Amino acid sequence: MNKYILSFCCLLTFCTSMAQDNVIDRVEWVVGDKSILRSDIEDAIKYWKLQNRRFDGDPYSVVGEDLAVQELFLHQAAIDSVEVNETQLMRQVDAQIEEYVQRAGSKEKLEEYQKMPMRKIREMLYDNLHNNNMMYMMRQKIVGEIKVSPSLVRRYVESLPQDSIPFIQEQVEVQIITAEPAINLDEIDRIKEELRDYAERVNSGETSFSTLALLYSEDPGSARRGGELGFRGRGQFVPEFATAAFNLTDPSKVSKIVETEYGFHIIQLIDKRGDRVNVRHILRKPRVSTESIKQMMLNLDSLAREIRQDSITFEDAVVMCSFDKETNNNHGIMFNKETGASRFQLQDLPVDVARVVDGMTVGEVSSPFTMRLDNGKTICAIIKLKSKVDAHKANIKDDYEVLKEIYQRKMGEDRTNEWIREKQKSIYVRLNGEAKREDFKYPGWVFYEDKK
Repeated sequence: MNKYILSFCCLLTFCTSMAQDNVIDRVEWVVGDKSILRSDIEDAIKYWKLQNRRFDGDPYSVVGEDLAVQELFLHQAAIDSVEVNETQLMRQVDAQIEEYVQRAGSKEKLEEYQKMPMRKIREMLYDNLHNNNMMYMMRQKIVGEIKVSPSLVRRYVESLPQDSIPFIQEQVEVQIITAEPAINLDEIDRIKEELRDYAERVNSGETSFSTLALLYSEDPGSARRGGELGFRGRGQFVPEFATAAFNLTDPSKVSKIVETEYGFHIIQLIDKRGDRVNVRHILRKPRVSTESIKQMMLNLDSLAREIRQDSITFEDAVVMCSFDKETNNNHGIMFNKETGASRFQLQDLPVDVARVVDGMTVGEVSSPFTMRLDNGKTICAIIKLKSKVDAHKANIKDDYEVLKEIYQRKMGEDRTNEWIREKQKSIYVRLNGEAKREDFKYPGWVFYEDKK
C-alpha cells in the first residue's frame, strides 16, 4: 500500500523550479492562488519522457492537469499543517544527489547535463522531495485505514470481469544453503599492507587521498569522485564504517583500517554538518583463490549428496552449515524483499539462483554453484526447490496476498478520486483557452471565465 501511495505522489510531483531563466513564459493554469506556467508543464513533460511515460492525449493538457491536481494536495497539506521531517528530507536529498552523480559520472557532468550549478540542483531536489513527502502524508490522511478481510477481498474479486482478474506467472519457493570460501591470510595481509602504504603517503603529504582513491579504490561509484561519498547520516553506512567515519576529527589524517562486509577501507574526513558527515574512502577487496572456491564446492557437493541420501535433512543442514543471516533462521527459505513473501517469479530471484532453479523439479537438490552478492563477494551455494505453482489466474486460495494488495490499491484510488472530485467543487480554476479540452481525467474542474 505504501508503495502505491509513494508512486502516486511521484506521478503528480515534479519540481517547477526547473524553468529556465530568460525564457518567454505564460500562465496556463491558475488553481486557487497558485499559477502553473507553460515552462512548468514543459519541464514536467521532459521529465516524463525520460521515464518513458506514454501520454493519453495532448501532453500539455495531461501534464497540466497532473500539476493542477498536485496543487489541490499541497493546498490541503498547508491547511492541515502537514510538516515534513527535515532530517529525513535532507537524507533523501543527499541520496538522490548521490544517485544522480553516479549516473552522470561526476558532479561536473551532472551540472553540465542539468545546465545548472550543484546548488540549484540541490534546491530543485529539496523542493521536489519536500512536496512529494507532503503529498504522501496528505494522501495517507485522505485514504486512512482500509479494512481488509478475506470475505471483502473475495467479494471484490467476484465482482471483477474475468478478463480483469490478474494472471499469475509461475512461482517458486526456494531453500538455500550458502558458504563463503576461505580467504588466504596472506591475501588479507597484502590488502592491509597496501592500505597502510596509501595512508602513509597521504599523511606524509606525498600524494592526495583523492588521487589514490581514483587510482586504487574498488568502490566504482565513489572512486571516480576521488573516494568522496557526499553528506550522509550514520544510518546510511554499515555500522563499522559509520563508527570510524563519525569518530574522525582531523581532515588531514587518515583512519585506521576498517573491515566491513564489503572489504577493507581507509577513510578521510572532509566535513561534518550536524548529524551528517562527508568522507572519502578507499576500498580494497581481498581476492578469493580458485583453490578455496574449488574446496568449498567439493564440501557442498558432499553435503548435497548426504541430503539426497536422507542422511541429513536440508533444514538441519541449513542450521549446521549455512552462513546466510537472512535465511538460516527460516529453514533456508528465501524471502522476496519487495513483497515479503516466500514465493518468487523466476525474474525476481537473484540471477545466479534463477539459472539453477529453471528446470528443477520440486524436492530436487541442486549441484553446488557460485553466486555474487550485492556487496561484491563470491560465495558458493546449493538450493532445494521447495514448491512450484504453475501459471494461473489469481484465486483467493493461492494468491490472497496479491489480491488483497489489488483490493487495497483500488479502495485507495476510489477514496482519493472522491476527495479530488469534492475538492474541485470548492476551488475555482482559470485555464488558458488553448489548454482547454473536454476529456480531462477529472472532469469536475470549475473553470472561472473572465468577464470582458
